[in-house]
Amino acid sequence: MNEASQPAPHGQIELWGGLECTVNRVLDEYFSQMERNGHATRRDDLERFASLGIRAIRYPVLWERTAPEGLDRADWSWPDERLPALRDLGVAPIVGLVHHGSGPRHTSLVDPGFAEQLAEFAGAVARRYPWVELYTPVNEPLTTARFSGLYGVWYPHGRDERSFIQALLNQCRAVVLSMRAIREVNPQAKLVQTDDLGKTYGTPELAELSDFYNERRWLSWDLLCGKVDPEHPLWEYLCATGIDAAEFLWFRDNPCPPDVIGVNYYITSERWIDHRVERYPERYVGTYRGHHHADIEAPRALASPMPGIGPLLQEAWERYRLPIAVTEAHIDANREDQLRWLLEIWEAAKAVRQQGADVRAVTVWALLGSYDWNCLVTACKGYYEPGPFDARSERPRPTAVASLMRELSAGRPLSHPVLQGQGWWRRPGRFFCPPVDTLVTASAHAATHRVGGETGVQPILITGASGTLGRAFARICESRNLTYRLIGRQEMDIANPASVERAIEKYRPWAIINASGYVRIDEAELERERCFRENTQGPSLLAIACVRHGIQLMTFSSDLVFDGRQGAPYVETDDVSPINVYGMSKAEAERRVLDTHPESLVVRTSAFFGPWDEHNFLTRALRTLASGSRFVAANDVTVSPTYVPDLVNVCLDLLIDKEKGIWHLTHAEPVTWADLALKASQLAGLDASRLEARAFAGLGRGAPRPSYSALRSANAVLLPRLDDALSRYLQQRSPAQDLPGQAVG
Repeated sequence: MNEASQPAPHGQIELWGGLECTVNRVLDEYFSQMERNGHATRRDDLERFASLGIRAIRYPVLWERTAPEGLDRADWSWPDERLPALRDLGVAPIVGLVHHGSGPRHTSLVDPGFAEQLAEFAGAVARRYPWVELYTPVNEPLTTARFSGLYGVWYPHGRDERSFIQALLNQCRAVVLSMRAIREVNPQAKLVQTDDLGKTYGTPELAELSDFYNERRWLSWDLLCGKVDPEHPLWEYLCATGIDAAEFLWFRDNPCPPDVIGVNYYITSERWIDHRVERYPERYVGTYRGHHHADIEAPRALASPMPGIGPLLQEAWERYRLPIAVTEAHIDANREDQLRWLLEIWEAAKAVRQQGADVRAVTVWALLGSYDWNCLVTACKGYYEPGPFDARSERPRPTAVASLMRELSAGRPLSHPVLQGQGWWRRPGRFFCPPVDTLVTASAHAATHRVGGETGVQPILITGASGTLGRAFARICESRNLTYRLIGRQEMDIANPASVERAIEKYRPWAIINASGYVRIDEAELERERCFRENTQGPSLLAIACVRHGIQLMTFSSDLVFDGRQGAPYVETDDVSPINVYGMSKAEAERRVLDTHPESLVVRTSAFFGPWDEHNFLTRALRTLASGSRFVAANDVTVSPTYVPDLVNVCLDLLIDKEKGIWHLTHAEPVTWADLALKASQLAGLDASRLEARAFAGLGRGAPRPSYSALRSANAVLLPRLDDALSRYLQQRSPAQDLPGQAVG
């Protein structure tokens, strides 16, 4: 038996990993996660995965990819390379055959031959890799059946109870027959059967519906364990679909209980249902089984924080008395909350194990992140959720989640200061409706003692209390429950070594964000000394202090370090050649900071716009045009605009990830100032006839500008598209008064 399939020593939980590998079908189009995250063609990811300290990995040998046209034309080259490599790295593969899929084009989840066909493929896999011991033939049968047979989201797009239950039966039968075929080759093979495990809470008026949901959630495991018979609470419901009772009783006579119950758990898993639909946004309201009601994520509605996964693991243990693993643990959130979510689940699993349940492992999902799950993978919209690795770089970039995994797997003390804060699911302000006062009677195993504002928590020290960027960082740190201190020059003059030391001694920060500096580009030509003091000497002294005290440093540079002669977007490695004093001060600051403190993060950015600053270019342009006045902008200076909230959120993630070096962070879309104003005014529905585009030379500015200073990143494009940012800016900005504006360029 493989070591990874053995019970862990008492009190210890193994760390496993999972690769998002969904190949789901929508009409006649397939959506493959591995093509999008690059793992399909990137063999060296396996070493990255092994470096996390995982003992096992949920890894695909997908039917749709390997044998889409039948076993006689199967292409085994990909698993032939990958599975032995994992074994050699000491990571046991938990082989998945269908992952939210419906099989090759010739079959579907409601095809009577689906189970036998998958079993044939499973047997071929076992014969080719007889040493593999851990299998998940079908991932999340109940969840996939709901999406494919009840909600109409995935192929074959059923929208009725019979299609739903038939899809569930076919998948579960495929599991039984697949494990039978696999065990003919390897009698020691183990079934790790996954499904989403949540719970539904509701108003007393909806008790019947919540009870139904809370029985239905067990159906895939109940079928496999042979628990479905006329005594089952859902027997009448199942038979009412018109499916022959013999199909259900087949499982009683052919049980295939999982060797490990695989619990997948997300923030959306636990639900609150309420008959008072007027309390909720319309998107949460619908009708099912004759009940018109709201159905919403429980943390978004219930006044008391949810107990978390611990009680659900205990329920699964008491129901089946089989070994349990958390087989997917992930949240789509900012980096600090990804860390907090993983740690909360890890600690809950340990606590339940210590109470006597056989909980084996926690699986971090998804190692390379995932694409477009916010629309249930029904379209390629480009929405990406990072995991332990961020796949948007040429080579997947490790995030802070990877560092936490290594600490958990090695049993080392946890080091990241942001773990001291509570996740958003436990904070005030999480609600999408008036909070509901109700008692969820279960003991919380979560680490609710980690309060970001408690005494002794190290803060992020943010300079620039009077500036747009500093205030934006403070605002977003507040919303993300990141402990911070926003300070001005009176508390810390960054160009004064003694002042810097006093502030560090007082606040003991784990990181410093330098959002201060001299920003008047034209005046800098006449105030060179002051500009260099604030933009060069200050960051240099911060770097010296930070390297001495072991503090992370992030500071900001500009697109104006370039001369514009390239005529194409600049990347991080392009040579700098500033043509004005402001750009010179920034270029010199970059050199000094990285020479002194190579672990520093230097962010080059450009052309800010945001909802909280009345003086930025776009706000003034729209305000002026809305008033019917003339607005003048340069049409021969090309920049890459940056939406401040997006910039700040990405910067904080990179800081938490302990990234270093130079990063270009903009929306990576070259546009002139005049075209930017035109694009925004059109999106806002304003009359742009009074927008006047002129050459920069005619605007009377004091400092020369590069004609082309657009930025793109060779590291990774982390900000969304400009149109997306502009739309959110227009939704979030404060109503502007009709005041005249000035030419900008």
